[in-house]
Amino acid sequence: MSGIVLSASVRQNLLSLQSTAQLLATTQNNLATGNKVNSALDNPTNFFTAQGLNNRASDISNLLDGIGNGVQVLQAANTGITSLQKLVDSAKSIANQVLQTSVGYSTKSTVTTAALTGATASTLLGASTSAVTGTNVLNDNTTPAAITSSTKLSGTASSTSNDLATGFTTTDTLTVNGTTFTFIAGSTSSGTSIGVGDTVGNLLSAIQTATGVSASISATGAVTLTPPASGLTLSGSTGALAKLGLTQVGDGLAGQTLSIAATGGGTPTSITFGIGTGKVNSLNDLNTALAANNLQASVDSTGKISITTTNDAASFTIGAVSGGTAFTGLTANAPVADPTSQATRASLVAQYNNVLAQINTTAADASFNGVNLLNGDTLKLTFNETGKSSLSITGVNFNTTGLGLTNLASGVDFLDNSSANKVLNVLNSASSNLRSEASTLGSNLSVVQIRQDFNKNLINVLQTGSSNLTLADTNQEAANSQALSTRQSIAVSALSLANQSQASVLQLLR
Repeated sequence: MSGIVLSASVRQNLLSLQSTAQLLATTQNNLATGNKVNSALDNPTNFFTAQGLNNRASDISNLLDGIGNGVQVLQAANTGITSLQKLVDSAKSIANQVLQTSVGYSTKSTVTTAALTGATASTLLGASTSAVTGTNVLNDNTTPAAITSSTKLSGTASSTSNDLATGFTTTDTLTVNGTTFTFIAGSTSSGTSIGVGDTVGNLLSAIQTATGVSASISATGAVTLTPPASGLTLSGSTGALAKLGLTQVGDGLAGQTLSIAATGGGTPTSITFGIGTGKVNSLNDLNTALAANNLQASVDSTGKISITTTNDAASFTIGAVSGGTAFTGLTANAPVADPTSQATRASLVAQYNNVLAQINTTAADASFNGVNLLNGDTLKLTFNETGKSSLSITGVNFNTTGLGLTNLASGVDFLDNSSANKVLNVLNSASSNLRSEASTLGSNLSVVQIRQDFNKNLINVLQTGSSNLTLADTNQEAANSQALSTRQSIAVSALSLANQSQASVLQLLR
């Protein structure tokens, strides 16, 4: 074959035909694979760039499975929280039934005072609504011994010469409608401090100014106190009223104190009876003061004041009672349980404990693929191929212990409204924790789903970029293939003509 010599035209046609065949083969390969860059030989830059883009897209695609599992873990936890919330609501319903059942005690703890003359719901102080008048006369010529004991003593004096010094000392006190007047040395009075050397008229003027009680003295020495709409109460030191020719009005509850130790977890009671800011006069005033100590009061037609535990603290005995003479020595009776009501409450305790058992099993079952965010597990999700973009979600313990719920004991819990309200407070706190965690899970789920969608879109971007570098334009390649086929046909014809020309020359030589 080395002896065969081709003419220049034949050689040229052969080279052209080879080139066309090579291009046609490449074009047909591009059409077959759909790629214009199939190896590094085709286009090293595009090939390796596209390969890098495809590799990253593949790595991110591999992360999508983990992200998808993370979404399911979060949804499982959210489903668990929804069920737990319903169970907590069921427990609340049971506790509310306790509040709606009859009081668990047929007799509640009570203390009752002796009858207080004139005491009514509007004025527990036993205040008189009639004017009080006395005829004691205090003047410079009257000695203390002559003005004792009797409410009707005779004498004459003008209002300007009634000198208190002959009847009052600095140890005397006088209380009018809850305001106490004290007697001081000297002849000058100021507010509720009355000088023993001052006049009766000035004393009465001070009473009228400080209490609103109308006070006057006649020319014959008769002292008259006229009460306002709220009534009149009088008390004082021994003989103080007698020195003015007046008698005590009511039982002297004004100025007395009442103290009751804490009852059923309430706030200890400490009050003073009287008229004025911070003092107790009416039944409404008393009930307002007792409310914080789980107590309520009533007064009957004889003036007896009874203090009883509220339904909230029906299982408790009133705390130690002390105070003025009306309350000295009072001891509260213990409450008496109602068997029927307590049996109902014991049944509700059992129902409540059953719900708590379901809370534990529900929290334990809220897992996906072995991860349970309601059982303290941690979920870590990786979003990119380098691992630098990630999210760690720390779980919570939402069994009964984690929610602060404990089983109740029959005969100990749900005995009264107070115990039911305590359980409701704990359940409300549990509900708040569930709602807060649901919000947190929802926020995390939103973030994970956003990243999941982002990664899917990013994979598409990477693959599209890679395709742009390597994919062939099928229309263009088809046109090229057709053109190359035509060129090849022409080249074959040209080669044939060249061969014929050479053969003709050889024929002439023969």
